[in-house]
Amino acid sequence: MLTSGKTKFFPGYEIIEGFHNLYKLIYSTKSMPAPRLRSRSLRKIFRRVPGGRTLIHFKRKKPKAARCGNCGSVLKGVPRELPYKMRSMAKTKKRPERPFGGVLCSRCMRKNIIDKVRQ
Repeated sequence: MLTSGKTKFFPGYEIIEGFHNLYKLIYSTKSMPAPRLRSRSLRKIFRRVPGGRTLIHFKRKKPKAARCGNCGSVLKGVPRELPYKMRSMAKTKKRPERPFGGVLCSRCMRKNIIDKVRQ
C-alpha cells in the first residue's frame, strides 16, 4: 500500500509512505520533518531524483552483528539484515551449515566438540 499527498501541517513537504518502514520526503530546509521521522532509530538517505530535487529517505537502521555465545566474537556467515529481509531468506543463507552454526564461532565449536570427545 503506497500513499502520498501534500501535508497541511508541514508546508513544503510531500510525504510518501512506502513498504517496510521507508519514508520519502521532499527535502526542504525551511520546515521540520514530521514528528514520527525525527527519531534517531531511522537513518537519513539523501537521494537525487531526475527532476533535480534532493529527497530524504528515512530507513530503519540495520541491527548489530550476531555474536558468539561463548567468546563474544562476531559470527561470520550470519547476515546483518532487518527481520523482514531475514524472513524471506533461505535457511542456508541465515547461518553456516555446521554444528552450532549461527550460535558459536568456528573456534569455540571446535573446542566444544573436542572437549565432548575427550570426556
